[in-house]
Amino acid sequence: MRLYLVLPSVAVALLFAASGVAAVTRGWVLPWNRRHVRRVRLYGWGQLVAGFGLCCQVVFGLVISGIGIRQFGTFAGSGLLLTGLLVMVVSQFGGDRQGSGTP
Repeated sequence: MRLYLVLPSVAVALLFAASGVAAVTRGWVLPWNRRHVRRVRLYGWGQLVAGFGLCCQVVFGLVISGIGIRQFGTFAGSGLLLTGLLVMVVSQFGGDRQGSGTP
């Protein structure tokens, strides 16, 4: 296990997921993304899925030692990460901004 790679990666994934929780529950988006995001709640769900996918990749890629489950886990994490990113891209298209957060 490479602790120097696991800890920063998990920290980034948790910060990403925390931003997704803020977008889903409060309608708040980071200031540099506010102009682009049209559907805030969908964007938050995309961040949550992408954060979970990144955590899945880190855990299965760097912590788990069984080769069969390691390959399946990192592949599933890649799929979740790609799905989350696609959901975030879709949330940038549409009508007026939704949510009760700051403009």
